[in-house]
Amino acid sequence: MSYFHPNRALLNPKFEGYKLSPLDQEQVVSHHALQYKPSQTNVSGRSHVTFQEVQSRISHNHLAVSSQNGRLIYFDEEQRVISVGLDKAALEPSFETLYELPKQVLSPDVASPQREYPSAAFLDTTSLFVSDGHGYLYALQLSDGGPALLQGVYELKIPPAYGSSEGTVPFRVHQAVIVDPQTALVILSAKHYTGGTVSAESNGSTEKHSRHTVEFDIWAARFPLPLPPAQERPLALDVLWHRRGADVPAYTAYDATRQLFKLVGSSAYHSINASPAPSYEPSADELAPIPRAGENVDSSQPPKPPPYSWTQTSDSVTVAIPLPSSTRTEDIKIAFTPRALTMLVRPDPTTETETGPGRPPRFDMRTLWDGIQPSTSMWTWDRAAERRFGILTLHLDKAHEGTRWSQVFAAAPVRASSEASDGADDNGEIPETLDPSELWAIREALEKYTAALRDGQDTSGLGLGNGVPSLAKDEVDDELDANVGRTVCVTWVGAHGSQLPNTQIGDAPIHLLSTPLPGTSPMQPPSLVVKNGLDGVLYSLDEAKGPEDQPTWKHTSTYSALSFVLASKQDARFTHHVSSTAVLAFESGSKDLNGNVYIYRGASPKDKWAKQAIIQVGGRTAGPLLGVAAIRVEDEKIVIACLCEDELVILRDVL
Repeated sequence: MSYFHPNRALLNPKFEGYKLSPLDQEQVVSHHALQYKPSQTNVSGRSHVTFQEVQSRISHNHLAVSSQNGRLIYFDEEQRVISVGLDKAALEPSFETLYELPKQVLSPDVASPQREYPSAAFLDTTSLFVSDGHGYLYALQLSDGGPALLQGVYELKIPPAYGSSEGTVPFRVHQAVIVDPQTALVILSAKHYTGGTVSAESNGSTEKHSRHTVEFDIWAARFPLPLPPAQERPLALDVLWHRRGADVPAYTAYDATRQLFKLVGSSAYHSINASPAPSYEPSADELAPIPRAGENVDSSQPPKPPPYSWTQTSDSVTVAIPLPSSTRTEDIKIAFTPRALTMLVRPDPTTETETGPGRPPRFDMRTLWDGIQPSTSMWTWDRAAERRFGILTLHLDKAHEGTRWSQVFAAAPVRASSEASDGADDNGEIPETLDPSELWAIREALEKYTAALRDGQDTSGLGLGNGVPSLAKDEVDDELDANVGRTVCVTWVGAHGSQLPNTQIGDAPIHLLSTPLPGTSPMQPPSLVVKNGLDGVLYSLDEAKGPEDQPTWKHTSTYSALSFVLASKQDARFTHHVSSTAVLAFESGSKDLNGNVYIYRGASPKDKWAKQAIIQVGGRTAGPLLGVAAIRVEDEKIVIACLCEDELVILRDVL
């Protein structure tokens, strides 16, 4: 499983801010009128649109790019597939109609799912997969000039096992990759419709949505290579694997060496065959009785002693369990896994338990509070520790050194009432046994920290000076800063849908600030910019030597105070980065308002200042910004194409 751990050596706590380094608008920006104009109007007023769908439509990139030759694709308002070629010397675009998608006629009397934006993904320089947004996928063969050749039409037929109320649904294309010489995979996403949802939406009812959480399906459609010839009727897509989550993926990528797909969204994407997390039910000991009139519920019986005690250091957890000294070593069965503990002790029926700890506790695959190292964890059994009772000691090596555990086990699992009352298992939270000297050290540290806050001294203890840095002085807005970026999870799926226990589900949610600029993927490994305090930390996926290597994220660079400056860019439609060179925040703009791109350049960890630039791109005569992509031109330079409603804007020499 991958983890995001910042490297303190690459952080810059002394960073002051960004200084404006202006660019000549006339020199770096060129505007080109569109003969075929795109449109972002596709939502039917008869259908209910969820928040996730609205957010996905706002961040939808209407511009598709081939990372191999820089060819651009978009759709105009007449459902035509438009190709944009860029002269890499003069940077002059040329437009050409590749294919005209059939227009779907929808009857107002028939309930139908909400349509999607048309979308496209390049498989290679000559193959393009296009979704019309109504439920059909078109495979097009491209040439250097002239219209595209239709190679096949497909539709997504959903089997009954997936619990959808619709046989076919509109979908969006996210990615198309060649996973082996004979197979290509196309990643699609579609809203999951349950029984009666479409009819409720068409009637304007939101009752269905208030009772059920909206979900989205991720489909991996398989295509043989070379593609078969076109048929007269649409063919059903060959679904290789499926996942389901609570949102449309914000970013997808494929690691060819590890043969893994990376899905980044606001939730993890699970297989529908995966068992749900067990719900918690209180045991009999946790239920407090309700006293009746004249009834005394207080019991004179002394409280039952806990079945174990535990303590911890920075790298280990020690659990001490009292057992009758007559317990034999062969009666103790203990197994460690990275996330769970199994302990089975055969009780001695001849031992009296009234004066001792009672029946030994039983832990059957109990989930631990955090991960451990099974290979270095161990247990010992000391029969003569305390007269009639010995001590069974579990030594657990923490997987994440420095992480302080709140308790030994995670949330208690569901148990039957008979099992809960036999004393063989204990699900209560048992507090850690702390050494008095450790309690004193914690209290002293808290007193020093509160005194430093009161006196305005350096609370970090790193010699960074007094007060707040000038970057944040009189400008800190905790509520605004907390909402910057998107909370996402990273899910890994094998190319052929294999279940990968250690990599299928990603880490705990992270705050995503930026994804790679479309078109730069072959030049750079997959990367993410993640919020870390006020900074944006760039994590790149480590290069793998073979499919068996686990995905590992490495902190490669830091955009200091990026989270702080992006907090004020609430109108940004796209936020992308180009490795450690720059982060670009694109505003949409409108007919009455300019749309700017804010460029924040990378700097070394020792620099107190970094450079920024502002360029007007969308809005006004160009119209709202709809899509962005990077194209590599001569001398390995990168230009940025910005698709607006009325113009194509080219940015040169900005990186």
